[in-house]
Amino acid sequence: GLTLIHCGGHFAGGTVLHWAAAAEGRGALLSGDILQVGPDGMLSFMFSYPNLIPLPIKTVEKIAEAVAPFAYDRIYGAWWERVIEKDGPTILEKSVGRYRKAIE
Repeated sequence: GLTLIHCGGHFAGGTVLHWAAAAEGRGALLSGDILQVGPDGMLSFMFSYPNLIPLPIKTVEKIAEAVAPFAYDRIYGAWWERVIEKDGPTILEKSVGRYRKAIE
């Protein structure tokens, strides 16, 4: 019921854990800082968090593609209070769009 998803991101070995039974069976991603849950409930993506260097949009799109085949509703971020409780795939799609607009 646990799968490591190789996403890359700010380092080549970046992974996200898919937990199929989480969220009452709807599935969850434990994203660490690959899909960073922000204070606004959206996701962001960085090459270097300490230096605030963003990732290229192609890398962000590859991360989204890597998690797309997995069923999930919830996304647990790197910090205790950073959780997207529902609609994870929709939030990811909106976040990628917002990110694209911000860096283009």
